[in-house]
Amino acid sequence: MSDIQELLALLRRRIALIERKYRDGAAPTVRPQGPKEPEHYFVEEYLDGAEIETPHGTHFESERLFERHRRHGSLDLAALEEMPEDLLGALAAGEIPPSPPGRWAFLDTETTGLAGGSGTYAFLVGVGRITPEGFRVRQFFMREHGEEPSLLYALAEHLAAFDVLVTYNGKTYDLPLLETRFRMVRARPPFERLAHVDLLFGARRLWKLRFESCRLIELESRVLGFERQGDLPGEMIPYVYFEYLRTREAFRVVPIFRHNAMDILTLACLTSIVPLAFRSPEEAPLGHGAELLGLARWLRAADRREEALAVFRRAVASGLGDDLMFAALWEIAQLEKRLGRQEAALEVLGDLGAWPNPHRVAALIELAKHYEHRRRDYARALELTRAAIAVEDSAELRRREARLLRRCAAPANGTLL
Repeated sequence: MSDIQELLALLRRRIALIERKYRDGAAPTVRPQGPKEPEHYFVEEYLDGAEIETPHGTHFESERLFERHRRHGSLDLAALEEMPEDLLGALAAGEIPPSPPGRWAFLDTETTGLAGGSGTYAFLVGVGRITPEGFRVRQFFMREHGEEPSLLYALAEHLAAFDVLVTYNGKTYDLPLLETRFRMVRARPPFERLAHVDLLFGARRLWKLRFESCRLIELESRVLGFERQGDLPGEMIPYVYFEYLRTREAFRVVPIFRHNAMDILTLACLTSIVPLAFRSPEEAPLGHGAELLGLARWLRAADRREEALAVFRRAVASGLGDDLMFAALWEIAQLEKRLGRQEAALEVLGDLGAWPNPHRVAALIELAKHYEHRRRDYARALELTRAAIAVEDSAELRRREARLLRRCAAPANGTLL
């Protein structure tokens, strides 16, 4: 639903409320002057949703559907349902059991501050899920602090239908905060049985070399190509909520609901990219050299050497700035060496040793070691060592030079005439 359609739907709901109020032809009642009537009980006038009653009181819930035929930037929402069941296991060394995408819960919170601790509330908790109709986001909202036990009870009940929890920085922030809130109301947190994937860590591995920031909204713009219009900045959200509590003007929280829903939708879309890149590098929709370099390092850290080597070469072929290109070549040489392909490693090290770059001295030393220990070509090793000294002198290189000079002066067969 577009923003204009949402506005028209809002107006229709308000008109319908007015019509129901005066359908018997009664004239509007003139209210006496006095304190403004609180509007926080009428959030449903601005949002699709209703007051929900639980054994612990009441709270407000809203649900929004992003239809499967829609796109979120470059991503077709219908593709979310087609994600493989074992996709998330790639991010956790197989610790996450296969589960259908419909049983993944995408969670994000809006809070009264960023400090955490017992004084910070999660006043809005959104949970997205993949359905045959599209992507649904259910939002649990406390209209005042007293509704927190009811909100948390309903949230726990809702999460019982899922196997996996997907967050963005949830391990550091959202889950510890919610666990604290559950304990504050003497309730058991529902997260222990859920496998948890924090997508932030994988996203940083892919994009920290390409972008200055890996904030969710930054990746939404740079990776998915989606630009939000009229979005409420995250740092303003606590202030806006406190203004709502002070004034009881329910319209103030509408942008918070939209911000939260868009964050959760973006989280789901990125989940179709980040784990896939690590699970099947050849299928990853990545083309920028810097993000390919990040993926290659990720694979290397997981000891997937052949795959890492292939992606390193793709990164170099895709185009990199000088510093990243030389770093990638150095890592290619090291991988080739570990895989026992000395000639391939020497070829790359030769290129690194021939041109000014941060790895030139290290490459020259590696070449000198090879010629000294493997080929017994002490003259060539000495030449390479002196080339390294010319770039960056050191006591270690001077000791190597002295040793090679002695070896060059010794008889070739090591015997006396």
